[in-house]
Amino acid sequence: MANTTVRGAVAIHGQNPQYLVESVIRNRIYESSFWKEHCFALTAETIIDKAIELKAIGGVYGNQKPTEFLCLLLKLLQIQPEKEILLEYLQADEFKYLRALAAMYVRMTFRPVDVYEILEPLLKDYRKLRYRGMGGYSIIHMDEFVDSLLVEERVCDLILPRITKRDVLEDLDEIGPRKSRLLDAMEGKSEHGSERSRSRSRSTDRSKSPSSEHGRSPSRSPSRGRSASRGSKSPSSPGSRYVSRSRSRSRSGSGSVYRSRSRSISPDRANGSAAGSPGRFRSRSRSISPDRMDTSG
Repeated sequence: MANTTVRGAVAIHGQNPQYLVESVIRNRIYESSFWKEHCFALTAETIIDKAIELKAIGGVYGNQKPTEFLCLLLKLLQIQPEKEILLEYLQADEFKYLRALAAMYVRMTFRPVDVYEILEPLLKDYRKLRYRGMGGYSIIHMDEFVDSLLVEERVCDLILPRITKRDVLEDLDEIGPRKSRLLDAMEGKSEHGSERSRSRSRSTDRSKSPSSEHGRSPSRSPSRGRSASRGSKSPSSPGSRYVSRSRSRSRSGSGSVYRSRSRSISPDRANGSAAGSPGRFRSRSRSISPDRMDTSG
């Protein structure tokens, strides 16, 4: 029959596995259309396809109608798959509703030590799940669902089998202490901070090394090269060296006298020095160039 447990099934908690679901809810599952149409002749392999198609988890909704999640859970209790198959269900990260279904089955059928060891790693899963209940749809997370399986007595409108508390199992040395992810994160941060401080100290030591000073010297050479190139562009004729740094007064005409109030070099003496004169004559006071004096006479 479709509602009977598979032949050779092992009793769980001293009773038929299907009896873990309350009789009222179990009879409603047998009468539901989803059970009659989709859960007939399912196996441990074909039930995966139905679990992947799930859109929500939950117990009963509306007029005490069971959800598809409860129907598949009861089917798992009927066929009673092996432990290795259930572990493969849990390792399927891409199918979150298949993982939730397997976690619910593990909580209802496995020993307390195995329940803690298998379900506690799932507390790292923070994906969203859609929950359907009497009040409609709501959003929960996978870690919240797994924590309710470990702590609460009623989940998805089903009374869960009693489970030994974890601290009792730790006192009996049947299970090791639980590792907190927060402690691991704090240790990881401290190690990361020490690595940062080491890298900063290394960078400061490298900045103080003499190689950095040698590396700065080539950067100054282009400016010197630019200044030299600018100096090379200046005219080299001797007459072009005359620069007047102050305001000068000159009068046009034959009788004009040129007076320079700053350092100046007379053009004829500049030409004479270029022709082989012993040196350049620079006047540091007010002077009148000889050639202009001759023209005025």
